[in-house]
Amino acid sequence: MACNLNNSCAEECNNDCNGADAAPDIEDYKTKVKSLEEQNQTMKQLLKELGHDIQSEEAGKPLKRKFRSAQWFSRDTAESGLASLYADRYMNFGFTKEELTSGKPIIGIAQTGSDIAPCNRHHIQIAKRVKQGIIQAGGVPMEFPMHPIQESSRRPTATLDRNLAYLGVVEVLHSYPLDGVVLLTGCDKTTPALLMAAATVNLPSICLNVGPMLNGRRKGTLIGTGTIMWRARELKAEGAIDDDEFFDMVTAGSPSVGHCNTMGTASSMNAMAEALGMALPGSASIPAAYRERMQYAYRTGQQIVEMVHQDRKPSEILTRKAFENAIVTNTAIGGSSNCPIHLIAIARHMGVDLDMDDWDRLGFHIPLLVNVQPAGEMLCEDYYHAGSLPAVMAELLDANKLHPETLTCNGRTTGENVKGKHSWDRNTIRAYDKPMKKNAGFIHLKGTLFDSAIMKTSVISEQFRKAFLEDPEHPNSFTCRVRVFDGPEHYEETVDNDDSNPDDKVVLVMRGAGPIGYPGAPEVVNMRAPKKFLQAGVRSLPCIGDGRQSGTSGSPSILHVSPEAAIGGNLAILKDGDMVKFDLDKRGVDLLLSDEEIKSRRASIMTEKMKQLTVESHTPWQEIFRNEATQLNEGMVLKTAVKYQRIIDKHPQVRHNH
Repeated sequence: MACNLNNSCAEECNNDCNGADAAPDIEDYKTKVKSLEEQNQTMKQLLKELGHDIQSEEAGKPLKRKFRSAQWFSRDTAESGLASLYADRYMNFGFTKEELTSGKPIIGIAQTGSDIAPCNRHHIQIAKRVKQGIIQAGGVPMEFPMHPIQESSRRPTATLDRNLAYLGVVEVLHSYPLDGVVLLTGCDKTTPALLMAAATVNLPSICLNVGPMLNGRRKGTLIGTGTIMWRARELKAEGAIDDDEFFDMVTAGSPSVGHCNTMGTASSMNAMAEALGMALPGSASIPAAYRERMQYAYRTGQQIVEMVHQDRKPSEILTRKAFENAIVTNTAIGGSSNCPIHLIAIARHMGVDLDMDDWDRLGFHIPLLVNVQPAGEMLCEDYYHAGSLPAVMAELLDANKLHPETLTCNGRTTGENVKGKHSWDRNTIRAYDKPMKKNAGFIHLKGTLFDSAIMKTSVISEQFRKAFLEDPEHPNSFTCRVRVFDGPEHYEETVDNDDSNPDDKVVLVMRGAGPIGYPGAPEVVNMRAPKKFLQAGVRSLPCIGDGRQSGTSGSPSILHVSPEAAIGGNLAILKDGDMVKFDLDKRGVDLLLSDEEIKSRRASIMTEKMKQLTVESHTPWQEIFRNEATQLNEGMVLKTAVKYQRIIDKHPQVRHNH
């Protein structure tokens, strides 16, 4: 008789396990049984430490994971008397004892829609379907509000609110009885704020955006939100339209509920959430008004319950390779210039090393595949019908530009989600080898004028290229005389007071628009050309600034100059008429002044100019923000906040309040 212990006998076993017949030794069996019992006890203890409720074998019940919310509602703990305190006020509007104490996962829904945040307002309806999906999957939904962020109406800039909302969501996720969360995203800053919070706390999390608006149209022409604003601004400056026509043109781009229907920051950042693996495949670009948006809301509710049961956290999804996938994808879709700021911020809160050089190194040589404004012609409704992000990522996957093995929220890999999802509409989503533009990513610029700035190359127009980049002796290199503006007010007052000839090479410089000086780095760098230039048909002038520009803008501006003028960057010492040399191939932007002149100016005018470019704080938060925020090239995160990572892993138990 051969030993029948799967060739895994205890070390003390004397039997020949090579298949030869041998008489069994009962002592060897006893030794093996004892070893297995010890292993079983060890595994039970490990499962208990991981939060699983071990049922006895006699009870015939399966292993059941004990969720985080049990710290509040379980009556089987030493503090069981507090369970009634925690449950009491939830029951006063209709929750039952069974819902709260039965051990079902409790799922938060971070609500970003309100009357004051119209781009996300449709989430008030969408959240209802999310709740139904959660309930169907066996969870208990709890909806909560977050600090509103509305890009188009928040003054002085919605970027201030990104970090403020982030702080609030971190506190909610850490301090309330939640086992997972659905992050309702949409308008520009809501997506990074929520992803930053999810990364910090590391609670199972999934994104669902509100979706883009339907296509805008006026007189038979596609009108894209945001993008039309910049075109209308030029026409009004030329005298081609009046105030009423300006108003009608701009508002024609917003025909329905939802966020921008162009590839601005809203569409780009929600695509980034999907590319990172934090949103269901194909969900980012569904128009807000479509039935599929509600269907995906239901599926998202179901998915988060599965994620909680599997304990699938952001730390498993938001890896270095996932961020690299997002960088590559951002180039292919013609994504917003604001994406580097936000992805670096999310990465820093996740503890992943990511910087502006990565955006150049990984993303610059990727082609532009998506024909959507501002880099293209179409809008997001067309993009959705063409296959949306999975179709783009399928092209990148076939070209070996993605890490296919990265995990996503649905438990599948990136490769499994997008393989073979190619588009049928080759006007809207191009094949990888037949792109709209080659080498369409961001370039990271450095030099004597600043330490860091980026330029979006996918929006370089033919006019700009011919005027500035096609010198046969110095391709992609040019020298310009500067016109300097101390903030957008100075620009608006003086931009047309210029004696320059439209044939001159002029660069417009905006300073005092950074995180500290403004504060918050508003979207003011995409400056229109002076009136006489526009009337001569010159629409594309290079712009430089220590602030940002709208992701809907088609200007190839040099943005996010760091350090900003208000904290001592060399933009502060620029004077009208100074010459600046640009060499895009060498990634250089240099002030054509001697070292002695630069040193002299820094000594004589820097301190006074820094004061002039820093306006007084209007609110307590603005002062806190200024004391804590890093520069744009570092993600504009709060310096103190980034040291808090994976909070619920480090602090699984939350102290009681009574």
